[in-house]
Amino acid sequence: MRYILLNKPYEVLTQFTDENGRQTLKDFVDVPSIYPVGRLDYDSEGLVLLTDDKQLQHRLSEPRFKVPKTYWVQVEGVPTEEALENLRRGVDLKTGFTSPAEVELLPDAPQLWERSKPVRFRAAIPTSWVQIRISQGMNRQVRKMTAAVGFPTLRLVRVQLADLKVADLRPGQWRELTEKEVRALTDDMAAQTAAAGTFKTPNKGSEYWPGGVRPANAKPAPTGGFNRNAPKSASEGTKRAAGSRGAGRPAGTGSFAPKPAGSKSGGAKPSATGGAGRKPGAKPTGRGPAAPGGRPGSTGRKPGPTGGKRPGRG
Repeated sequence: MRYILLNKPYEVLTQFTDENGRQTLKDFVDVPSIYPVGRLDYDSEGLVLLTDDKQLQHRLSEPRFKVPKTYWVQVEGVPTEEALENLRRGVDLKTGFTSPAEVELLPDAPQLWERSKPVRFRAAIPTSWVQIRISQGMNRQVRKMTAAVGFPTLRLVRVQLADLKVADLRPGQWRELTEKEVRALTDDMAAQTAAAGTFKTPNKGSEYWPGGVRPANAKPAPTGGFNRNAPKSASEGTKRAAGSRGAGRPAGTGSFAPKPAGSKSGGAKPSATGGAGRKPGAKPTGRGPAAPGGRPGSTGRKPGPTGGKRPGRG
């Protein structure tokens, strides 16, 4: 197993490929089959953990385990105590409220590396640094939090993930975790899993419910393998059953087998006039037997007088 800590530089994607030619993790870490634990925004900097330990990767990324992430945030202006308290309680991001966070105003600017692109300042507005520790992973959460209380983020640096710190790593540098760090990380995750309890739903891999108890509003899990041909509703199942009643009958008795003549639904009924299928008392079609001297199949009309003219009146 590989466990790597990287100090991700500014404007680097937390992935290994990009169709638009932007810098990715591959430009700094050329190690096969490892993946980042969570994500760090393109315009953010700092600590990223990469590993091929899929179980640990899942646990560190799973919100249920509330793995803490610590950020140093440079904001525009100096946040008031009221604004800091709002961040601690949780703020409304329109897509939902954030969980309570640990927030404190740093008395001095932290000692950090120079960013590849300098931060744009406004001369009339001072800046300050805030330390924020959260355990959620909402999209651009820290930036949205500071903006929601009136102090937009200018620079965002992740300095710690669980007990792992970026420390002296320069932008683009990485190192392997020590055995002690790996053991502490895996033991901590195992303890959290045991404390929370597990509940695995069939056919969906490793899904867990806190305390091993399924929430009341959770959808019931399937009891068997997934069947794409299963009826989606009771009415559909009834229709399918009706359509398959002929299944398993001996040959000649199915719905498509020929039926004997004279049966209730098979063959044409003989008619009183001799015509096939004609009902008794039906009007003749006008094509009876040929009249003497007439053409076969004539209409049976009487021949008119000779001379071709109708007799006139008087």
